[in-house]
Amino acid sequence: MSGGDWVVVIPVKLFAAAKSRLRPQLGDEQRAALARAFALDTVDAVRNAERVAEVVVVTAEPELGAELAALPDVELVPESGEPGLTAAIELGIAHVRHGGGRHLAVLLGDLPALRSAALDGALEAACGHRLAFVADLEGTGTTLVTALAGTGLEPGFGPDSAAAHRAAGFADLAAIGSIDLGLRRDVDTVEALEAALGLGVGPRTAEVVAAFADEALPHAPAEASDPPAPDAAEAPAAPARSQ
Repeated sequence: MSGGDWVVVIPVKLFAAAKSRLRPQLGDEQRAALARAFALDTVDAVRNAERVAEVVVVTAEPELGAELAALPDVELVPESGEPGLTAAIELGIAHVRHGGGRHLAVLLGDLPALRSAALDGALEAACGHRLAFVADLEGTGTTLVTALAGTGLEPGFGPDSAAAHRAAGFADLAAIGSIDLGLRRDVDTVEALEAALGLGVGPRTAEVVAAFADEALPHAPAEASDPPAPDAAEAPAAPARSQ
C-alpha cells in the first residue's frame, strides 16, 4: 500500500445488528457471518489497491477490531457517541483530517465483489473532481464518495443518497465513465448477494456461502402467481474473486 495518495474510511456496523434486510431468509448467525465476511473482504481489497495509502475502519465490533489490529496499514477508530452510519463516517473523516495531506474517500463495508483494480480505477477518475461519488447498482444509493485533499467532505449516505450527492455537487462517476460492477454491488438482500456471487466474491464471503451449500440461498415465500423456486441442486457456485 506504500506510495498511495488516498485514505479510505470504511464504517462497519456491529455484526449482530448488520444486514437486517436479510431477515427472515437468513438467521442471526448467518447474517453476522456474512457481515463479517463482507467487511474483511472489502478491507482486503482496499488494502491491496495501489492508490490507497491508509485504511481507517470505524467500528464498535470487537471481533473485527481484533482481526484487523495487527495490520500495519489499517487504523481502527472505535465508534463512540451517537450510533449510526452518519456518526461513524463523521468520526472517521474527523480522524483523517487531523493528519491531512491526502485525498479522502468513504467506502461502504459491504462490497464483497470489490476488486482492488476497480477501486484504483474509480479513485483515478475521482482525481479529476473536487467531490465525486459512485452510485450503487440500483442507482439510488451510494457506495463510495471522494474528496480531493483540502476539500471539505460531508457525504449524505442513506435513502436516495445518489440524488442527494448529485444535488450537492458531487460528480457522478458511474454516469461519466465505466465503473466496475463490483464497486457498485453492495449487499442488503439475498438477491443482491446472488448478484455479487455472479461477479465473484472474496474468499471469506465465498467460504461463508459455501456453508449454505446443502440448500439454495433462501428467498422470501413466493406469491401464488410466482414460478416455483429452482431446485437447490441448481444453485450456482460462488466464484472466487481475483484481486
